[in-house]
Amino acid sequence: MWWSLAALVGLYYLLRWYRERQVVSHLQDKYVFITGCDSGFGNLLARQLDLRGLRVLAACLTEKGAQQLRSQTSDRLDTVILDVTKTESILAATQWVEEHVGDRGLWGLVNNAGISWPTAPNEWLTKDDFMKILDVNLLGLVEVTLSLLSLVRKARGRVVNVSSIMGRLSLCGGGYCISKYGVEAFSDSLRRELTYFGVKVAVIEPGYFSTNVTNPEKISRGFQETWDRLSPEVREAYGEEFLASARKPIEKLKSMCDTNLYLVTNCMEHALTACHPRTRYSPGWDAKLLYLPMSYLPTLLVDTMIYWNSPRPAKAV
Repeated sequence: MWWSLAALVGLYYLLRWYRERQVVSHLQDKYVFITGCDSGFGNLLARQLDLRGLRVLAACLTEKGAQQLRSQTSDRLDTVILDVTKTESILAATQWVEEHVGDRGLWGLVNNAGISWPTAPNEWLTKDDFMKILDVNLLGLVEVTLSLLSLVRKARGRVVNVSSIMGRLSLCGGGYCISKYGVEAFSDSLRRELTYFGVKVAVIEPGYFSTNVTNPEKISRGFQETWDRLSPEVREAYGEEFLASARKPIEKLKSMCDTNLYLVTNCMEHALTACHPRTRYSPGWDAKLLYLPMSYLPTLLVDTMIYWNSPRPAKAV
């Protein structure tokens, strides 16, 4: 019996390996629009797809980022300035994309732009702190997608949304986890709706990687700024010792992060170029071996694991 089961499992993985190796034809004629290309995953993916021969339309937040990217790539790659929190910027970028792709449509849309701060215990934050992250990570992603969806549908192309393992497991307060849970939900509903039009939607759920999103200096600075503006009552409830203890994991974040960003961009590339892309990709051993399994455990067990590894406020009962 066990041999039969092992044979079936082996056959399943063999067939999956074969299906996933099949590549879309005529990639050199296909346009891909990527947000957040100043640095990190977006920047590397833009260069990677350019080397692959695709026509990359890279959206950067700053002109400096756009110039640096153009200097590292071929003439096939074009850049545009895009702030995903501003409707007028999205409309201008959409018109720019339409002019480039023409009747071919847009083969790939990669929603990669994102931020992670301010991150702190929820009680320390304001509505504006939450909205700052949601405007970029979720609402901006939704608006960019809706603006370009007709072009993607015309090409029967792909939508690739960058979520996070924190879209499966809420490990911190603030808007980041909320935004990534929203990306997961939006992607699921979008995938089901667009199946009828031959469009595929994939979600990338990375673990901890070394990018601006996991920059310990920025996260620590934002953490301190939220503490500095707290009322005396809230400061007394948490205490200075809580602040110091909570900042220690942030300071160690750099050593926890994987520097091999290709583990993520290779998943993005596969989602764009494979005939049979996966619905979800979880790059990083921490995602595969720790956070994904944790997300399937009973809530009480996960709460206990996080509770015992978190600092206690001064007035904890």
